[in-house]
Amino acid sequence: MEELRAQQIEALEVLCDYNQKLVKSIRNIISELKGERKEDTDQFLDEIIKGINWEIGVLNGTMSLINEKEERIKKEEINASISKLSQVLAEKKDAEVAEALEEALPVFEKFGDAAGKVLEEEK
Repeated sequence: MEELRAQQIEALEVLCDYNQKLVKSIRNIISELKGERKEDTDQFLDEIIKGINWEIGVLNGTMSLINEKEERIKKEEINASISKLSQVLAEKKDAEVAEALEEALPVFEKFGDAAGKVLEEEK
């Protein structure tokens, strides 16, 4: 049990650093998708989606620790925003992808905040 907790804490430490970069990248890609498209926008979006998937994987593995003392993250909120994002990504319409990312952004900001709070409590 202690080993699992140590692994969860380590995962949250890595996530905290990565989350800040991901949130910044999401903000940047939103503006690109809203009309400031660049040559590498599609590649950038693919990398962001990989990052989102990685964070969701970390969330799934650390949810018990994150919500141990209080419910900080609601799985339903994440599922709803990710489900919408998945649907619009398949359609490949920039404006709709930008809108779905704007809706998902607070979820990832909240995830980063929650991870930070858990790590503070663990010190």
